[in-house]
Amino acid sequence: MSDTPAFLDSGRPPVPDLVVPRGVLPFFLPQRPVRGRLVRLGPLADALLRRHDHHAAVTRLVGEALALAAALSTALKFRGSFSLQAKGDGPVPILLADCTDAGELRGYAHTSPDRLAALLETDPAPSAESLLGSGYLAFTVDQGGNQNRHQGIVAIHGGSLAEMALHYFDTSEQLRCQVRLACAQTTAGWRAGALILEKVAGAGGIDPDMDHAAQEESWRTATMLAGTLTDRELLDDDLPADRLLYRLFHTEGVAADRARALSFGCRCSRARLAGILEGFPADDLDHMTAESDIVMTCEFCNHAFRFPRNDVRGQAAAEPRKG
Repeated sequence: MSDTPAFLDSGRPPVPDLVVPRGVLPFFLPQRPVRGRLVRLGPLADALLRRHDHHAAVTRLVGEALALAAALSTALKFRGSFSLQAKGDGPVPILLADCTDAGELRGYAHTSPDRLAALLETDPAPSAESLLGSGYLAFTVDQGGNQNRHQGIVAIHGGSLAEMALHYFDTSEQLRCQVRLACAQTTAGWRAGALILEKVAGAGGIDPDMDHAAQEESWRTATMLAGTLTDRELLDDDLPADRLLYRLFHTEGVAADRARALSFGCRCSRARLAGILEGFPADDLDHMTAESDIVMTCEFCNHAFRFPRNDVRGQAAAEPRKG
């Protein structure tokens, strides 16, 4: 496998060189037990979602997953990638989105076409629960190398992806949150966003004179204000993130932290895939060949790489043992 970094690999597919400088805006309510993140993918959502020809209901689910992954990853201190993965027995058996510590975002969904068509005949706007079915939701931090992966898994529970995430926080993290996700096709293309609130544990950043009852009331006020957010506001390119936060929380004295960038983050390359192919025995490579080429398609960016069979050597066949 090539040691060339992916961004220097001339064999990378023609994917958009797209960065949203203020894709994630962390914020907090001074002297209140509340912090959060506002995620607006903007044109990045359209660039990522249009790589696959899914039904709109599946596209919306993937868009929500991308926004959720971006929101959760930027709340952590790590080097590597953060991913959320849902596996179920529904028409969408696999849903995956991941985001690196640098904000590189990608995602995909596998569908069962026949089962999806049957569902859409009875429900043209199916919920995430109907699409995923029964299964589990996993959140994973992978720092690569010899670092241990950190993973939390919970059964899929809830009608929407936001409710499923809240179930995870309630059962696995004992963290009080509010999650709002949205994804829709607008006049400017597909857009996706998220608003996440967290109740700060302990006394950090809280008015020392605020007792428990006052803290609870402040949290209830913040969640009520967040509940007034509409999907249209969350996905509106013409409404700056700072202005939206002020519109929601100005009575609580909202303050924004340093914004984080998001980018088109598929990390596939021709060199990496060629290295994978070289690990297969020649017989397996022959079975992969169609019309003299081996075709490998990236699940994330949906780009098909073609490798002439004659250019791939593969592993040499093991010599038979002598008796």
